[in-house]
Amino acid sequence: MSTSPSQTALTIDSIAIHKVVMSLVEPLRTSFGLEAIRPVLVVEMRSGEWVGWGECTAVYEAGYSYETVGTAEHILEHFLIPRLLGQSISAPSDVVPLMAGVRGHPLTKAALEGAVWELFAQARGVALADLLWEQHPLDAPRRAEASVGVSIGIQPTIDDTLAIIEKRLGEGYRRIKLKIAPGWDVELAAVVRGVFPDIMLMLDANSAYTLQDADHLAELDRFDLLMLEQPLGYDDIYEHSKLQQLLKTPICLDESILCANDVRLALELGACQIINLKPPRVGGLTEACAVHKLCYDEGVPLWVGGMLETGIGRAQNLAVASLPGVTLPSDLSATSRYYDPDLTEPPFVLGEHSTIAVPDGAGTGVRVDRSRLEAFARQWPAAFPHLT
Repeated sequence: MSTSPSQTALTIDSIAIHKVVMSLVEPLRTSFGLEAIRPVLVVEMRSGEWVGWGECTAVYEAGYSYETVGTAEHILEHFLIPRLLGQSISAPSDVVPLMAGVRGHPLTKAALEGAVWELFAQARGVALADLLWEQHPLDAPRRAEASVGVSIGIQPTIDDTLAIIEKRLGEGYRRIKLKIAPGWDVELAAVVRGVFPDIMLMLDANSAYTLQDADHLAELDRFDLLMLEQPLGYDDIYEHSKLQQLLKTPICLDESILCANDVRLALELGACQIINLKPPRVGGLTEACAVHKLCYDEGVPLWVGGMLETGIGRAQNLAVASLPGVTLPSDLSATSRYYDPDLTEPPFVLGEHSTIAVPDGAGTGVRVDRSRLEAFARQWPAAFPHLT
């Protein structure tokens, strides 16, 4: 029998930040704009012989979040890393109070916490997914694979969208998410549903609408959608509670959910019926486990969202997606969908029944390729000279 996380104390000896640039295989367009490259802050944390990796999902512009790669580097170097260096911690969650003196910046904190969790999993010789399950042991085991879907950005034409859906279905994906925005919504859904009447289909608005659009959004009810994700303000829960009363389609909250208490508030107000859990958005894996347990206990449908992570963050997200309370397909597609090559090996591949196997090796189960890490780091000065 494995020991509990509290029986393994580790001292954080060093923390390094690697600034790398990753090119997406296919640029992604949302209501925020177009993403073709990603600046990534990769955290390398050492404790004795063990190495833990994390990544910050903040991007260049303050669109999805107020955090940017520039603010993240500043907060890491000057405020968070000094709080952790030399600290001896008995459990991964111990890092949370150590960083509590810095308000906000969940994406930045999640990079460090992810590295801490992997350190403990490495030291224990267990899979990260098992260590997460132990955080809140439930009456159901974790799964060996995660059910996944694919997200499709805003395309030049509806015909282009149909072609990509056909391609993704051919690859084996069984849940399709389409990004929408005003002027790219009802007609799109009508055509897609007409061509693909039986697919599991959801729409993601990325906060592009207001409550005044309620009648227009209600037109989506006739398309038998799995959910409508974050239609209103990124920081709103109250107006979503008003909108949900007017829609038959379940609302899923994403950007509005920053912690388990936000989930409690949303459920109390009737603001949504489904939760998208992005571990970086809630500040890391400890709070992600708290959100998971709450949804599990309340019987709330839950899935894990992605933020264009490299293999480092994707492995951590897959560990969360293996937990029994994650009941809907997660946005965690195969590596080839995003990066070629990625920072890590082996790549994640789509398996049968639209699933991805959760690594069962010690830690995250993936290995950082240092030669690629160094090569992608050399691209930073040209891509972001003012952040060098």
